[in-house]
Amino acid sequence: MAASELYTKSARVWIPDAEEVWKSAQLVKDYNNGDQSLQLMLEDGSKLEHTLDPKTKNLPHLRNPDILVGENDLTALSYLHEPAVLHNLKVRFIDSKLIYTYCGIVLVAINPYENLPIYSTDIINAYSGQNMGDMDPHIFAVAEEAYKQMARDERNQSIIVSGESGAGKTVSAKYAMRYFATVSGSASEANIEDKVLASNPIMEAIGNAKTTRNDNSSRFGKYIEIGFDNRYRIIGANMRTYLLEKSRVVFQAEEERNYHIFYQLCASANLPELKILKLGHAKDFLYTRQGRNPVIDGVDDTKELSNTRNAFTLLGINESYQMGLFQVLAAILHLGNVEIKDRDSDSSIIPPNNSHLTSFCELVGVSYQDMSQWLCHRRLKTATETYIKTLPRLQATNARDALSKHIYAKLFNWIVEHVNKALIANVKQHSFIGVLDIYGFETFDINSFEQFCINYANEKLQQQFNMHVFKLEQEEYMKEQIPWTLIDFYDNQPCINLIEAKMGILDLLDEECKMPKGSDDSWAQKLYNTHLKTCSLFEKPRMSNRAFIIQHFADKVEYQCEGFLAKNKDTVNEDQINVLKASKFNLLVELFQDEEKVTSPTGQAPGTGGRTRLSVKPDKSREKSSKEHKKTVGCQFRNSLQMLMETLNATTPHYVRCIKPNDFKQAFNFDPKRAVQQLRACGVLETIRISAAGFPSRWTYQEFFSRYRVLMKQKDVLPDRKLTCRNVLEKLVQDQDKYQFGKTKIFFRAGQVAYLEKLRADKLRAACIRIQKTIRCWLARKKYLRQRKAAITIQRFTRGYQARCLAKFLRRSQAATTIQKYQRMYVERTRYKKKQAAALALQRILRAYMARQKYIALVREAKVIIIQKRVRGWLARCWYKRCLSSLVYLQCCMRRMKARRELKKLKIEARSVEHFKKLNKGMENKIMQLQRKIDEQNKDNRLVIEKLANVESSYTAESEKMRTELNKLRGVEEDARNKTNQLSTLMEELQRLKKELSTTQQEKKTIEDWTHNYKSEMEKLVAELKEQNGSLKKEKDDLNRSIQEQSQQMTEKMARAIAQETQQLETDLNEERSRYQNLLSEHLRLEEKYDDLKELSSHNSKPGHRRTDSTHSSNESEYTYNSEYTEAEDGSRTREDVTRGLDTSLTLKLQKRLTELEQEKQSLRNELENKEDQYHRARARDDAEFKKARGAELEYESLKRQELESENKKLKHDLAEMRRSLLGDKASNTGAPGSPAYKVLLDQLNSSCEELDVRKEEVLILRSQLVSQKEAFHHKETMTEPSVFAKDVSKLKDADELKQAYVGLKDTTRSPRFMPKSLDMSELLNRLRSAAPDIHKLNEDGELWLVNQGLKETIRLLEQQLQTQRRTHDNEVESLRGELQSVKEENNRQQQLLAQNLQLPPEARIEASLQHEITRLTNENLELLTDDPAESREARVVILRRMVDLMEQLEKQDKTIRKLKKQLKVYSKRIGEMGAGQTEGQTSPGQVVEEPIHPVNIPRREKDFQGMLEYKKEDEMKLVKNLILELKPRGVAVNLIPGLPAYILFMCLRHADYVNDDQKVRTLLTSTINSIKKILKKRGDDFETVSFWLANTCRFLHCLKQYSGDEVFMRHNSLRQNEHCLSNFDLTEYRQVISDLAIQIYQQLVKCMDNILWPMIVSGMLEHETIQGVSGVKPTGLRKRTSSIADEGIYTLDSILRQLSAFHSTMCQHGMDPELMKQVVKQQFYIIGAFTLNNLLLRKDMCSWSKGMQIRYNVSQLEEWLRDKGLMGCGAKETLEPLIQAAQLLQVKKKTDEDAEAICSMCQALNSAQIVKVLNLYTPVNEFEERVSLAFIRTIQTRLRDHGDSPPLLMDTKMIYPVTFPFHPSTLALETIQIPSSLNLGFLTRV
Repeated sequence: MAASELYTKSARVWIPDAEEVWKSAQLVKDYNNGDQSLQLMLEDGSKLEHTLDPKTKNLPHLRNPDILVGENDLTALSYLHEPAVLHNLKVRFIDSKLIYTYCGIVLVAINPYENLPIYSTDIINAYSGQNMGDMDPHIFAVAEEAYKQMARDERNQSIIVSGESGAGKTVSAKYAMRYFATVSGSASEANIEDKVLASNPIMEAIGNAKTTRNDNSSRFGKYIEIGFDNRYRIIGANMRTYLLEKSRVVFQAEEERNYHIFYQLCASANLPELKILKLGHAKDFLYTRQGRNPVIDGVDDTKELSNTRNAFTLLGINESYQMGLFQVLAAILHLGNVEIKDRDSDSSIIPPNNSHLTSFCELVGVSYQDMSQWLCHRRLKTATETYIKTLPRLQATNARDALSKHIYAKLFNWIVEHVNKALIANVKQHSFIGVLDIYGFETFDINSFEQFCINYANEKLQQQFNMHVFKLEQEEYMKEQIPWTLIDFYDNQPCINLIEAKMGILDLLDEECKMPKGSDDSWAQKLYNTHLKTCSLFEKPRMSNRAFIIQHFADKVEYQCEGFLAKNKDTVNEDQINVLKASKFNLLVELFQDEEKVTSPTGQAPGTGGRTRLSVKPDKSREKSSKEHKKTVGCQFRNSLQMLMETLNATTPHYVRCIKPNDFKQAFNFDPKRAVQQLRACGVLETIRISAAGFPSRWTYQEFFSRYRVLMKQKDVLPDRKLTCRNVLEKLVQDQDKYQFGKTKIFFRAGQVAYLEKLRADKLRAACIRIQKTIRCWLARKKYLRQRKAAITIQRFTRGYQARCLAKFLRRSQAATTIQKYQRMYVERTRYKKKQAAALALQRILRAYMARQKYIALVREAKVIIIQKRVRGWLARCWYKRCLSSLVYLQCCMRRMKARRELKKLKIEARSVEHFKKLNKGMENKIMQLQRKIDEQNKDNRLVIEKLANVESSYTAESEKMRTELNKLRGVEEDARNKTNQLSTLMEELQRLKKELSTTQQEKKTIEDWTHNYKSEMEKLVAELKEQNGSLKKEKDDLNRSIQEQSQQMTEKMARAIAQETQQLETDLNEERSRYQNLLSEHLRLEEKYDDLKELSSHNSKPGHRRTDSTHSSNESEYTYNSEYTEAEDGSRTREDVTRGLDTSLTLKLQKRLTELEQEKQSLRNELENKEDQYHRARARDDAEFKKARGAELEYESLKRQELESENKKLKHDLAEMRRSLLGDKASNTGAPGSPAYKVLLDQLNSSCEELDVRKEEVLILRSQLVSQKEAFHHKETMTEPSVFAKDVSKLKDADELKQAYVGLKDTTRSPRFMPKSLDMSELLNRLRSAAPDIHKLNEDGELWLVNQGLKETIRLLEQQLQTQRRTHDNEVESLRGELQSVKEENNRQQQLLAQNLQLPPEARIEASLQHEITRLTNENLELLTDDPAESREARVVILRRMVDLMEQLEKQDKTIRKLKKQLKVYSKRIGEMGAGQTEGQTSPGQVVEEPIHPVNIPRREKDFQGMLEYKKEDEMKLVKNLILELKPRGVAVNLIPGLPAYILFMCLRHADYVNDDQKVRTLLTSTINSIKKILKKRGDDFETVSFWLANTCRFLHCLKQYSGDEVFMRHNSLRQNEHCLSNFDLTEYRQVISDLAIQIYQQLVKCMDNILWPMIVSGMLEHETIQGVSGVKPTGLRKRTSSIADEGIYTLDSILRQLSAFHSTMCQHGMDPELMKQVVKQQFYIIGAFTLNNLLLRKDMCSWSKGMQIRYNVSQLEEWLRDKGLMGCGAKETLEPLIQAAQLLQVKKKTDEDAEAICSMCQALNSAQIVKVLNLYTPVNEFEERVSLAFIRTIQTRLRDHGDSPPLLMDTKMIYPVTFPFHPSTLALETIQIPSSLNLGFLTRV
């Protein structure tokens, strides 16, 4: 494909960058051939011109599409190059928090420097059994692949873990070994897997140290071989070590530490057992303080030492050896502190009495003089003599350090040797998996001998890696029949030859070490002379003559020659070694005892691991030969490496490359420079280059068709997928060299998948544009039509409005004309009428004036006469009135004096308390008197006003007359002169009358003003009273509302508390039940393992050497009894052979475990018994209290009981008489039917039945009376209300006073005569408004004020009483309504129960009524408990005790009646037999026999069948064999009734109980239990068998309960079934045993379902496309995942549904209880949901929007299945809630804070780790989807902080819900069961 087609505008490329290594850019314009540069735009928006290399013209690397970024496998990238690899790793590490990535066959692991929750046991179980490409990359996936290939290919495997220091090699190797230990288990109980894991803390303590790059860096290489047997279980392990860094013992760089073990000992120096080591702080010793940082953050050295010691103990190194090791280590620290001083320039000396040297000698048991001597001297030997030479201080110090290193190396080898001994296999090893944890390529500023060896080893490993990758590529091409072309790859064989070939670097180094005067400089010159001109990979530095450069595969490394020879020789002073060999310390002697042995080619003794033996001390007799055989460190390392490579080449390797993301140990911080260096060094990029050189992208035909179906036309699609893909690909890609067609796959060259993705995206983008165009057109047209319709509507309404306006204008114009017409007419008419009226008025006035003038003249004449007459009479009356008024005045004065005296007395009395009380008591009378007085005053006032008006009018008339007369008198002065004096008198009198009139008028005005003021005051007072009344009503309403709210809150609070307590109790019960069932499963597992070991011992036993294992005690189950069957079985078991190789410790552990389980179970039972004892004691205490409180209440009941007992005695007496009469008349015919005895018997039977009915009715009457008493008590409590007079009540101190006050108040408020009469407010206001003329007299001496105050007090009291009455009335009404409603409900319920009871037979009516009474009493009890638990306790106890007593009485009577009935039946049967025999004997041939005898006896024989099966004892084994061991569930389930075996076994058990044979009962039950266990062990994988026996075991358990005779179970039975109850044995303990057996069968059923559903779940729920075409397949890499396309044979959702339906139908056919079936379905759905969610969380390719839709659709199908089966209420849907929320999380919007809040509120069933994991794994399948931003994920994490700390990532797939077996009685009558002949149970006899 031409570059111009790829390098177009907007294409993205990678360009080099100094900081970020590679930087992304985008083309601004198209590239044309011949262009010298590219116009680019960076991501920050800046533009750049990228100049091309003029020589190569290489274009920059193209960037992959976004949907390919973040892939699990780097080989899935379309463009394979360094920037694509780096960017993909960075995106996965930073954005998705994923540390593992595949690169072909290599697993790239980036150290996160943070503990991640991805290594739990759940994760191990999730990866177990999965294909490597099906799950996300993980170290567990590599381990599983190695384990699977070992089992499948029968070939040993190796896992090669490499990387530089701090990259996480040790942790990766540790997790790989942990995976093997967890998955495979061990072949014995020796806990080999635990020992393999325990070796890690030991090796980390003695071989790991803190460096500048890693806090736990391994300073040695190790190869651990984990051995497996033929069943692929761990049997042992072996460890080889390589190149321990001994120099670290004596020297550490800045910020580094020595080996961890030294700091652990120093931190624990204060322990009592370690005080003999004389250690202190790490800073006190030279060997531990040189790094100046002895503490690692987050590491507790004391705790680590404890872990190390525990690991030593587990591996068999006892305390004494541990203390010996610690002594040697402490001695090394003390030796480092030995100070050597200069004596002179050529000698040195140790000061005498050096404390550290003394401690060293004491710890290792050597002489102080010898050690101090040989630390400063050296023995030299020549051919003739030996002499001692002093050492200068520097050489002496180096010799001391060399001794320390040598001792530590010996100690390290000793520990490795003993670890290997502890891990050695006891049986033959079938295969192994090796885990190589070795140092990666290293380059430092100063590189020495250690770095040279490390890089040499990495060269060898890289060569092996390249060859393996090349071989895999070749095999893939040949398998697909692709033409193979030789791929050029880097071969580092020249570099390896440079190092190890003849005359190579190592050879020259060994040669120089043999020279007497060999030095580093001379060796360097030899290197220059030999390789400088002959090898291009060897170079010499320009500025140095003591260094050389080697071109390794990763980089050039410069090595300093200084120290090469010394480190290669690894010499130590032999005299010092001799001193140590002479030690009294046995462990030290053991360390050096093999010094004389010749080292092996690998540098190690057999079984010691890979460490070399240094500084060999030759014996005198073998001095020459030992010197010849002593090898250098380099030679030993080369040989060890050669053996390692041979081992790796003989295995299938798996590669793990650990990458260190940064040098600062920062969590999830990615440094591109450091990452690229390591990727180049570890060979990942070489793998990419080899893959890119061929056809790196590989697709199956089905995947290609599914992904690129959009690029095909309909005519291109053919039935043959392969031909279709071939035709389409030839059209899309013209260059046929870019792809190849294999047998099952299409191979593409690099970049072709990106080109196809571009074509697919363009096609989808064009389709989207077309869809958008069509939708926008449709929306625009829809908008246009809507606007057009709106415009037409507006026009229509506008025109109508205009027409209406015109019509309105016309109507208004016409109306205005009409109005004007009538208005003008009205004006004219009005004007005419006014003129007419004025004329008439003038005429009338004029005529009236004339008439009045004439009338006045006539009147004046008549009045003069009248005045004269009246004046004379008036004078006489005035004199009389003056006299009368004087007399009245005198009387008033006297009366006033007497009234004042009386008033004073009344005032004194009014001020007294008694008068005030009387006034208050008679306030109503006073008010009535005042009212009457006010009415009288008002009446008098009206009379006075009327008199005043008459007087005024008369006075006016008189004054007019007087004036007229006066004028006449003046006119006739002459006639009236004689009466002048009289006239003056009259004038004076007239003045006086005027004054009186004015006074009267003033008084009237004053009275009116006072009346007005009084009225206003009264109105104000009334208004205030109304306001107070309203406020009081408001307060009352508020108080009532607050009381209601408080009561509601209290009710809700109590309900919540009860709900929480109930939930907590249910949770505790489920936990206890789960714990108990787990113990049962553990017990079953141990039993199975015990049986397996027995079988193994029997198979391995030798003939002729039979013995009984004395160490094994007969461990019977706690629920089985001794029987012949078990004794025979145990006897057969004890006769089995036991091999000598049997591990007795295993047997002891099994016995110990069984004992622990028995003790634990016994403790649980004891705890249960203690709980029951506490309950019984509490019950007894309550009974005692109840008996004290009952007293006379039970007298009537006791009398009734006595009467009933006397009646029972009477019945017994009658029965005894009847027996005597029958026995006395045996020889006569008195017993025959119709005889007197027979009639007496029938009469007594009838009378006893009638008496029984009467007694039962009396019991019911007693019960109803008890209930009525209880209801009355409850009603009394309900009607009692708290008093409103809280203040008055609080003043009462005594309880009796409180009681009397309460009773008096209740009687007062309820008594009619104390009810205050309602006062009419309108009448009161009318009375107050009326004014009195003498009101000032009423207010004399403040009497009116007193009356006002009394009136106020009266009003307050009346208002308070009114409120109290109203509140009481409301409460009574509410209580009466509630009682009425409850009475109605109770009446309805009683009617329903009565109707139901009437339909029942007479025997069942009493039982039904009793059940009803119990239920009702229980409900009322609960109501009492809810209302007031404290007060209702006594009443509840009384009621319960009465109910218990009645139940006991009824039970006794029922038992007595049943017993009497049985006896009557027996006697009646005997009578019938006697009558029949006598009739047969006495009847002649011609005599007629009475017919009624036969119909009586025949039905009675059928009814008397007891539903039992009889068998002989010797047929028990045959019964068990035919009914259990050889029974086929399929035939029984289809053809016979469900649970038939259980019914048969129970009927046999009933017969054994009937005959009272305890031995037979025990043997039958024991045989049944053991046989069921045996058949389950044999056919435990068959779901049908397990389901069948679970259903039958539950049915057998229900039968034991149903026919146990317990009242709890008997109430569900019919009368006939109750007659079949067990009578002799209590099998309660056996019920518990069978319940445990049912639990074990249920757990086996769950495991069986798990095994069946497990292969279907992931394929059907996740991988299969139920909705075709929704999701597409993304490009995959070398690690192919399972295809999600529906191929043949793949499981689909329909497969799961069919399997669930098969499970359901099987359980239904077997007659499993519905409740148990619901629990099984709930467990099934939990398994489906947990497996699906766990795989979703571990598969990045499944976390997409389309997959969320698929999951939701699949879940809806499961819910539909539940609805079809009627199982929606079993809780199965709730178990799928986490999966549903995860699917919703994949589909919801994930951008804004609102989206984050919605996610947090939606995903309540998911924990924070799962939510964040799904968001991190979310991967777009198409370019139109968007990734989740890091900011959004951080927002989610912030909001989810309160969800808890470190929640588990995966759901527990092994979790089993606790199972319960609710009692489910059978309606099947035992006597009706028929045994089919197909069961071969003819030896059973029906009884």
